[in-house]
Amino acid sequence: MNVIKRAKAPTPKFFKVLRSVGLALLAVSGAIVTAPVALPAAIVTAAGYVAVAGSVLSAVSQITVDDKTSREKAEKPVPDGH
Repeated sequence: MNVIKRAKAPTPKFFKVLRSVGLALLAVSGAIVTAPVALPAAIVTAAGYVAVAGSVLSAVSQITVDDKTSREKAEKPVPDGH
């Protein structure tokens, strides 16, 4: 199964929640990094790390596949046209 098929395949509920958490972390850290006010360097650096963690969490959660649903689709009998 290639990456495109994995991304289009059904995702388990737990990983959908993790994907949403990762996207939220990414959004918050992006807002902190691009804030128009001067923030301490430690906060901006931490926000950069949180952005990386959020993007990795979202990407891995998106390509996680529900094996049960994938197996059911693969095991469906193919009509033979007769």
